Amino acid sequence: MQMNATYTSFVAVGDSFTEGMSDELPDGGYRGWADLLAARLAARTPGFRYANLAVRGKLIGQIVDEQTAPAAAMGADLVTLVGGLNDVLRPKCDVARVCALLEEAVERLAPSCRQLVLMRSPGRRGPVFERFRPRMETLFSHLDTLAGRHGAVVVDLFGSKALGDPRMWADDRLHLNAEGHRRVAEAVWQALGHEPVEDWDAPLPLAAPASWGARRGADLRFARLHLAPWIGRRLTGRSSGDGRPPKRAELLPYER
Repeated sequence: MQMNATYTSFVAVGDSFTEGMSDELPDGGYRGWADLLAARLAARTPGFRYANLAVRGKLIGQIVDEQTAPAAAMGADLVTLVGGLNDVLRPKCDVARVCALLEEAVERLAPSCRQLVLMRSPGRRGPVFERFRPRMETLFSHLDTLAGRHGAVVVDLFGSKALGDPRMWADDRLHLNAEGHRRVAEAVWQALGHEPVEDWDAPLPLAAPASWGARRGADLRFARLHLAPWIGRRLTGRSSGDGRPPKRAELLPYER
């Protein structure tokens, strides 16, 4: 990889993580790490173009079927691919199948761009994270193999202690908040060989532990507002991304 390279175009492929949930904007939309990275790259390169094909809730098979061909056809300098976590976080998951689909996506995207970026997704500390850790480690091990084979850059967010801090996560406990996404943008920026702006993995300041009542209240709100709707979608075969278009479907000049 060329250090501090100039990229004239960027296509982001993935699910809610790449769509930007839950870095909320005043209008109810989401910004996220990919938009933040695009803004930085655009500031260096006049005429910089950006597309974001990510849609929340997408499984890796849907990403392969719906996003990889359009992304490859765009011929961007830089492509990021993050997917598979929605699969491995389900109660039942064929991890070998997920790895095979990830490989299919990489094989389609790597030849289409100058630099492909893959990520070991972050995880929020807690019992849910530990339950699915073996699946995630299997997926990320295969991702490392694919990166070595195809010359992709791997951004290791999975090993980040800072991003494991619950304070980096939104109330739904599934998506990073604004600070979390800002850290991810900096991590990708540095992985591309650019001069660091800050230590993206620096820990947050120590905070006094929440009281039992506050923790219990947060758990109840989470169950009512986020967990119950998520279970309902699983039981009915629906997805939060059903019917949603890509975030930014065309490779167009980036404007702040």
